[in-house]
Amino acid sequence: MGSLTYFDFLAKFGVGGAHPGGINLTQNILSNEQINNQSVILDAGCGTGQTAAYLYQQYAAEVYGLEINPIMVEKAKNRFQTLQLPIHLIQGSIEEIPFADNTFDFILSESVLAFVNKPKAMKEIYRVLKNGGRLLANEMTMNRPLSPHESAEIMNFYGVDSLLQEQDWSYLIQSAGFRDIEIKVHDLPLSHGNQTPEFNFSDNFEPELFHILNEHGNIVIKYQDTLSYRILTATK
Repeated sequence: MGSLTYFDFLAKFGVGGAHPGGINLTQNILSNEQINNQSVILDAGCGTGQTAAYLYQQYAAEVYGLEINPIMVEKAKNRFQTLQLPIHLIQGSIEEIPFADNTFDFILSESVLAFVNKPKAMKEIYRVLKNGGRLLANEMTMNRPLSPHESAEIMNFYGVDSLLQEQDWSYLIQSAGFRDIEIKVHDLPLSHGNQTPEFNFSDNFEPELFHILNEHGNIVIKYQDTLSYRILTATK
């Protein structure tokens, strides 16, 4: 299959809450929204299903998880079955969301948009949200312009096609038709609370994945003042 990627590492290690701030920040973002047991929610790029499980347990909402990685899908499925949660899990892409127009009250995207074709995904999110529906995203954001060499290093490691600054996200979300766009740097320090990610290891993970974990750590340290994230919220 060629060389392994950052996403192979996340999938094989079964990292839950891999996004900045982890599940604590997710809970904080959700608590500011009007979510209840009538809400229909899509966790787009749900990974191993940590947030989707929380959404059902906390709000008894109707929860859908969309995930493209088959290993992640399997781990999410096992989680929902073990906890006996009636969450709908679909394997598919945020670039072609397999749902009808105006389906969801909320769409959550945590470290997903940064890794896909952003205009395509944003258009799809807008399409499947109901009028008045909310996009809640937590995405990788650059604090400053990068040199071509710096950009290449980060883009090659994470396999992304572009690196966005705050104003780029704003333009992208606006271009898709959204209103009430808010972009926040969260003041919750990343050291806050229990930030140890959850692991759910595959039986057969390649030693090379430790090298990827190490490289990820190096990039985070090297670009600690540059490589950041923003909480992006908007209304259709």
